[in-house]
Parts: sequence; structure tokens; C-alpha cells
Amino acid sequence: MIKNDLYLKALRGETVERPPVWMMRQAGRYLPEFIALRDKYDFFTRCQTPELASEITVQPIRRFPLDAAILFSDILVVPQAMGIDFKMKESVGPWLEEPIRTAEQVDNVVVPDVDDTLGYVFDAIELTLQKLDNEIPLIGFAGSPWTIFCYCIEGRGSKDFNIAKSFCFLQPEAAHQLLQKITDTTIAYLKRKVEKGVSAVQVFDSWGGMLSPADYQEFSLQYINKIVDALSPLTHVVVFGKGCWFALEDMAKSKASALGVDWTITPELARKFTNNSVTLQGNFDPSRLHSTPETIKKMVTEMINRFGKDKYIANLGHGILPNIPVENAEAFIRAVVDWKPNY
Repeated sequence: MIKNDLYLKALRGETVERPPVWMMRQAGRYLPEFIALRDKYDFFTRCQTPELASEITVQPIRRFPLDAAILFSDILVVPQAMGIDFKMKESVGPWLEEPIRTAEQVDNVVVPDVDDTLGYVFDAIELTLQKLDNEIPLIGFAGSPWTIFCYCIEGRGSKDFNIAKSFCFLQPEAAHQLLQKITDTTIAYLKRKVEKGVSAVQVFDSWGGMLSPADYQEFSLQYINKIVDALSPLTHVVVFGKGCWFALEDMAKSKASALGVDWTITPELARKFTNNSVTLQGNFDPSRLHSTPETIKKMVTEMINRFGKDKYIANLGHGILPNIPVENAEAFIRAVVDWKPNY
């Protein structure tokens, strides 16, 4: 039994004394001990070495009173497992030398045996669970099929992902074929994570907000829902779509245990759009962690009061930025831990 199960209670919609707190990308980037490892090992070496991934996962847990850990990894390990050779290029980010631009290339993409290709992730889970020693839950994650698709077609990050969108509109059959292959791989991957002992999984749709509401339904949400349908009988599934407030009403009808929201929507509207039927997670602007610790505490308290303490997980509205002072990250976490209701 997990000693601190506050996060799981929130996912179940149970009454809690305070909301649980964790931060997206909490394992890394802003921590000096992470930077020391980053300077020693390249990015995918850290992802693919279970001992390193496990160490990075627990670094913030040693520092802060967090209510959940999230496994250090990357969404691009899934396309790598599918034979799509992503690298992490200095000062560029994700880089694919030969982006997928034709139906023939899509035909050649494989749906792998995840045990053969992603075993290092499952080994990292086992090592991390030993270190956590049932103190708090461990979260596993994957990118949404649409977000992975965007990188595969563009070959790198983009401000608008117009090449990926054009591929969908010009070659819809090939687009859906690739999206389905990514979906099948992701389902197998997340199922194995659950078997290895994660307590919940989160699907990150980082680029869903690039699509119109109608195109979002066709090229993103239907595939996310396939993942939710496959995983929800086994574990809690959290769906986070950045910039996807327009889809919250439809997302709330799925079997997801929680929905993440970013800072572009108010707590009140997020509750209204989801009919208060599902746990919400978010939505502190990561840039706001540049504020003073006093301001952060005040804003976090207001955020909790507006969302309400139940059916709520305190988090950022996207991943923590690399240049955030450690004491400001701690101020965010402690503001949640110290929160008291105004009776």
C-alpha cells in the first residue's frame, strides 16, 4: 500500500484535506543535481540508462514534499522504438534527419514489441519503485499520437506544425495509418508500464491546440480516446491537452480519471466545461514561477480556492522552465502542502 495516496484519492474523486501537488517536468532541468548529470551524459543516454532515469526521477522527491513522482523519460522514445531515428540536437531540440513525408514511409513504420525496444523504461520503473519504497505513487506517461505525429512529419519542433497539418489534409489515409500505428504502440507501452507498477499514466497532447476543434476530433482526440479506453480498466489515465480548452467538454465524457488544463482558461470555466464531473489538474503558468515566493504562495492559494480542494490536483499549466530558481519551485509546492480551507 502506498503511504501517501493523496494523488490517487484525487483521481478517484474522493474528499481530501488538501489537493495533491506535483509539477510537470519536475524531474530535471531546474535542479542543480540534474544539471550535473546533464553535463555528463547526453539526453537519450539519460533516458535509456535505467539507473540514470531512476536517479533523476527521485531527485525532486528528496528535496520537496511532493505527492507523486513522474518517471524521467521522453515522449520520443516511442517513435524511436518504431524505427524512427530521433536525436536530440544541441540548441535545436528533437531532430529527425529524414522526416516522414510519404505514404511509403508510413508503410515502413513498424509497431514494435515494446519489451524488445523499450525494456530500459520498464527497468527504470522497477529501480524507481524500489527507491520510492511505497512512499508516493509513480506516474508513467506518453505523448499523444498527434503530438508524436507532429514531430515525425516536421522532423523537429515548430511554431505552427504546418507541414504536419498539411500532411493530414493532403494525405489523410497515410496520416490516419501513422496515427493508428503510434496509438497501438503507445497502448502496448503504457500497459506494460502499468504491469511494472506505475499507479497512473498521463497522456501529453502538447500540440493539440494547433488544430481547429473539428480537426482536433479527427486527428487527435479519437486516438487519445482509444488509449484511454484501453488503459482505463487497468489504471487511472490523465489527459493533458495544451491549448485544448475547446475540447474539455468532449474530454470529460471519456473514461479519463483527470484532465489537465493550461493557464489559458479560468478554473471556473474549466469546471463549467467539464460539468464538475472529472478531476482537474493544473493550471499555474510556469512563467509565473519567476515571481517572488510570496507572490507565488498567494497565487497558488487563490488557484486552489477557485478550483476547490476536491477533484483537483495542483500542478503547472505546462512543464517547469529550466531557469526557475529552486526556491521558487519549492514555494509553489509548499503553498499547496500548507494550504488551509477558509472556513
